[in-house]
Amino acid sequence: MNIIACVKQVPDTEARIRIAADKVSIDEAEVSMALNPFDEYAVEEALRLKEKFGGDVTVISVGEDKAVTALRNCLAMGADKAVLLKDGAFSGSDSLAVARILAAAIQPRDYDLLLFGKQAVGEDHCQVGPLVAEILNLPYVTSITRLEIHEKAAVAHREIEGATEVFECPLAAVFTAQKGLNEPRYASLKGIMMAKKKPIETLSLADIGLSASDVGAEGALTKIKALSPPPVRSEGKVIEGEPAEVARELAKFLSDDAKII
Repeated sequence: MNIIACVKQVPDTEARIRIAADKVSIDEAEVSMALNPFDEYAVEEALRLKEKFGGDVTVISVGEDKAVTALRNCLAMGADKAVLLKDGAFSGSDSLAVARILAAAIQPRDYDLLLFGKQAVGEDHCQVGPLVAEILNLPYVTSITRLEIHEKAAVAHREIEGATEVFECPLAAVFTAQKGLNEPRYASLKGIMMAKKKPIETLSLADIGLSASDVGAEGALTKIKALSPPPVRSEGKVIEGEPAEVARELAKFLSDDAKII
């Protein structure tokens, strides 16, 4: 079974984010970057399926040279091949343009399964996986928490409020991974050392057969007009005294000042 996992390098979830001078991007100068957490579930599931059915796992990312770090992390976990899609023309791509880039790189490859994280924590759009499936005309199930492979079909489970949905679809298919699907492994020291020696294939716009009008800002249907930080929270209020007195003061504050009750 040949599996492709699409991954993205994103700001560390614990990093302090600052808006760049252009007001439409974040300042990455002092921000540590990491493999998107939801993509870790996708890569782990790909590795488990390879261990069960054989084949190989290829990880693909759209990004700059720094995205190599995320790809090497996947190789250290056990992925067999890595591909970096890098071109200046990709700058400004929205979810649809990124999906076009990935689909163009994936289409000529031999694959049985495509795995994505359900969303990238940098922007939380939840769109790239389903868009790639639509472009490649493949069935897809999003936010899965369980995946079973039976010959040329797959059964996927996804949690909804108060119930579980179960879908069956033929392969090849696209699935996006949710927390709970598995527990991603840590890369071993041996895996880290081996990952340093594995080549990473780099492809440009011309290599995947797209035109500039398909990608970047020109191919994007959505554009960021401006970014702004959330409003600064006002200082809290401490009420001291006997419980009955504190309760009265709190109720008065919530009613008269906060206008909550």
